Amino acid sequence: MHLGPPPSRPLVLLTALLGGPAVADDLFVDSQALPQILTATRLRQSPAAVPGSMSVLDSELIRASGARNVPELLRLVPGMMVGYGAGNQPAANYHGSSVNDARRMQVLVDGRSVYRAGLATVDWGDIPLALEDIERIEVFRGPNTVSYGANALMAVVNILTRSPADSHGTRLKVIRGQRGIDDWYASQGLGWEGGDLRLSLSGQQDDGFDHNAQGQHYRDGRRLTRLSLSASHALNAEQSLDWQFSAKEGSEQRPYAYTPVFPGVSGAGANADVNAKDYAASVRWNIDLDPWHSLYLQGSALHWDRQQVWRACDAAIAFSPQLAQLWRLNPGYTERLARNIDAPIPPGSDQEQALAREVRQQWHNGGANPVCGDIDQSTRESRLDLELQDTLSLSDSLRLVSGVAYRYDRADSQTYYDGSLDDTTWRLFGQLEWRADEHWIVQGGAMFEDTRLAGSSLAPRLAVNYLITPRHGLRAVYSEAVRSPDMFENNVNWSYRVDNLRPAAFGQRHAEYFVTTRGPGDLDQERMRSQELGYNGFFSEIGLSLDIKLFHDQLTGMVSEPLRNNRPIASNANKARFTGSEAQLDWQLRSADRLRLTYAYVDAWASNPDDRHLSARNSGSAGWLRDWGRGWSSAVFYYGDDALNQYRFERVDLRVARRIPIRNASLELAGMLQQRLDDEPTSNWQNRYDSRQVLYLSAELEF
Repeated sequence: MHLGPPPSRPLVLLTALLGGPAVADDLFVDSQALPQILTATRLRQSPAAVPGSMSVLDSELIRASGARNVPELLRLVPGMMVGYGAGNQPAANYHGSSVNDARRMQVLVDGRSVYRAGLATVDWGDIPLALEDIERIEVFRGPNTVSYGANALMAVVNILTRSPADSHGTRLKVIRGQRGIDDWYASQGLGWEGGDLRLSLSGQQDDGFDHNAQGQHYRDGRRLTRLSLSASHALNAEQSLDWQFSAKEGSEQRPYAYTPVFPGVSGAGANADVNAKDYAASVRWNIDLDPWHSLYLQGSALHWDRQQVWRACDAAIAFSPQLAQLWRLNPGYTERLARNIDAPIPPGSDQEQALAREVRQQWHNGGANPVCGDIDQSTRESRLDLELQDTLSLSDSLRLVSGVAYRYDRADSQTYYDGSLDDTTWRLFGQLEWRADEHWIVQGGAMFEDTRLAGSSLAPRLAVNYLITPRHGLRAVYSEAVRSPDMFENNVNWSYRVDNLRPAAFGQRHAEYFVTTRGPGDLDQERMRSQELGYNGFFSEIGLSLDIKLFHDQLTGMVSEPLRNNRPIASNANKARFTGSEAQLDWQLRSADRLRLTYAYVDAWASNPDDRHLSARNSGSAGWLRDWGRGWSSAVFYYGDDALNQYRFERVDLRVARRIPIRNASLELAGMLQQRLDDEPTSNWQNRYDSRQVLYLSAELEF
């Protein structure tokens, strides 16, 4: 059957290059169902029609990888930089720029943001979600402020969980291995007329890295337990209700890392372990008004609670009111005085020198004596998020998604905010898809966002896709994106109140440490301009998916200063540029074999040296999944970065599994071996293992 005018000669030649007659046959009519992507524009689209680059990690890939957390899975995404601050502090960022804090990447669980605005980070290891409950992970590789707001500056990671309807029955799983690995998972799913429910319980534990750069034991182990409840109800033929509740409780080890400012103090304090409790709940009301018009209303609430109380020691002079006054007057001058308290008083203004003389006198009158006290560095953060989205097919060739969202954030911390701080955000968004004909798609969208503490912004995107066939498309994308400074960057009021001082300092059992940090309060948004050219295609005859991307991204107004006390306050003084290419190949060679390859070349330049170190010029992965029959399967993966934070990373992972049917149940036994091919630290000079390999085993029973 032939529809429309005959293809031009150049188009025939191009289709021949793409796959010959098999591709030419479905040039105008494609009888096979196309896979669907949701994260890119909030509209369901085929991969070839998406206005950007996508990576999809499906359930088969997640299971075969043997990964124990989401950042390890993201090694399968081209251009994703994965590192560790410590063994219990994994981190991931797209193209780099800040590997320790995911400040420029939006992370969602079923559309609900898990980004912590109060401390400008994502707690990857603390997301209250077991990997066994994940159906797929969609990663939009590029700026997507248009769809998801100001934190989607460089990428969006959307973690989609399994539907309760697909989770009936019982699953039990245990993982044991070296480095203290001790994980478990249990779930029960059931259904009734019009509804389904899944309850999951899980836990994780490991010892982290073995030793630091000095060969000492690295205190970075973790332990956590999680609960997740997910349900779906069909109210009638047109309406459904989905709701979720999750909770997490755990602890993370933190070493005593405080270095006394003043000489002669050697008393050790206590370790600064963190006890965490997280809660999240969401409800979504889906309404299909007719086959061409649908909407949903979603509300979610999140709460993060981090309790961290530790004991530190320094000289009594650290709590001098005169030294604190001098710090507020001139931090740089004060630090020079404190670091060389016995040296001659540094030159300065009359007021600075007068205060310095008082401090020097206090130092000689007992201020040099060591004192120890308790520091409460606990934080609590809460979020309320409401969103209304409308999806409308205006015609056979025109679709519109639009919506409005409201978010309220509150952070409570005596240390970071001298009490509490809150913020409100309003968003208006829209995305229009126009299929000019069966080949050309024009897509445009914008997001208007107003944040009480950071002001308003507008982010547009324009994309043109040319569909050679429904499964093969070329794209050209221009987008502008913003990132609003977070509460921590812009409004931090960082000071330490130390309790139970022994002995007392200047007659006080409770005193303020002299160092304080105040946020500027007037930071502007970071801004990105991004250009992308790409190709996405699926060669159905041979089961090959291919995505190629060329990109050029420019960031201005970057807030790059380390978020640490006694450092310069944040500013918009930095900028960066990322240029390069990415490729992703997923090939179902035969029913038994699957091959996956990724590669990214990133030419990164940044005005801040720290940002330059956190991008690997060459990175990638290679994986081979094999079903050997009779229940046996294997998967081998290679991951490599040439220089992430100046350290090379190369690792091979091998997973071998056997599935054994037992009447109405099945048992899977698996072994996982990870072998480092280099002898480098893992993204940080402190992160070291005694052995370059680790082995862990798992057993999973389903019935």
